[in-house]
Amino acid sequence: MLPMTQEDGELDSLVRKRIRALRVAQGWSLEELAGRARVSQSTLSRIENGQRRLALDQLVTLARALDTTLDQLVETAADDVVTSPVIDAAHGLMRWPMKSDPGVIVVRQRMTNPPPDNPSRMRAHPGKEWLVVLSGTAVLLLGNRRFRVETNQAAEFPTMLPHAIGAEGGPCETLGIFDHDARRGHRGGDEG
Repeated sequence: MLPMTQEDGELDSLVRKRIRALRVAQGWSLEELAGRARVSQSTLSRIENGQRRLALDQLVTLARALDTTLDQLVETAADDVVTSPVIDAAHGLMRWPMKSDPGVIVVRQRMTNPPPDNPSRMRAHPGKEWLVVLSGTAVLLLGNRRFRVETNQAAEFPTMLPHAIGAEGGPCETLGIFDHDARRGHRGGDEG
């Protein structure tokens, strides 16, 4: 058996803390999680308190019982927690890729124009989109319907319906989340 390094010890401690934190966040007692994971309550207590060696088979079982994955349970904290946006001044956008899911981006956009009045400029595509209005009022055209989205309101909609977004009564700022398919559907222009 190889000796444990300081880095291994830190990971071991982190995993134990995560197990306990996830259990507590679910509102579960030691007994309840032990039952779900099919381990004894004393074994689970010793795992959480560092008095029992972490075994891979038990970690897999605990991850499942906690509704997470082994990868998420043992991932180490990244040093690059803070990121800066990619700025697209031509379209008034700031984009942040999500490190945990590289297919997803967060986009902040300032809009000054109303949505297009020509239905042929509306887009439809696979994917998922969610947006919140940070300031002002946005108008979401969705199929043949029109929705006003005010400051602090959010919209989540099926992107397979033709859609467009614009400002109403002055500039508005939105923060949107786009998955990989939605990003592809908006390439070559504004995100809305």
